[in-house]
Amino acid sequence: MITTILKAADEKKAFDIKLLDIKKLTTITDYFLICSGNSERQVKAIAKGIEEKMYKLGYILKNKEGHNVGRWILLDFGEIVAHIFYKEDREFYNLERLWVDAEDIDVDKFITYN
Repeated sequence: MITTILKAADEKKAFDIKLLDIKKLTTITDYFLICSGNSERQVKAIAKGIEEKMYKLGYILKNKEGHNVGRWILLDFGEIVAHIFYKEDREFYNLERLWVDAEDIDVDKFITYN
């Protein structure tokens, strides 16, 4: 599941991709994927790419927020919640600061960059 969601974000040119292990800090989910896009259109494309890839592999999307606006889209797959941000909104909300005690997982072991 982790590899699928990370590769889907990477394929749509998401940048500054972070994977936070929060399972020791909360019961809402195990991981947060946080990534950015340069435009609302790209943010929507990243979200759509993730949604389609996860669906093809049988993962159920439990909730989806923010797609109409395209500045912060949340995709809840249960054990992973993806936060896809327009870059300025990511800086403003700064989820990484809010979850500073989370373990930052090295995404390079899941994604092979060209």
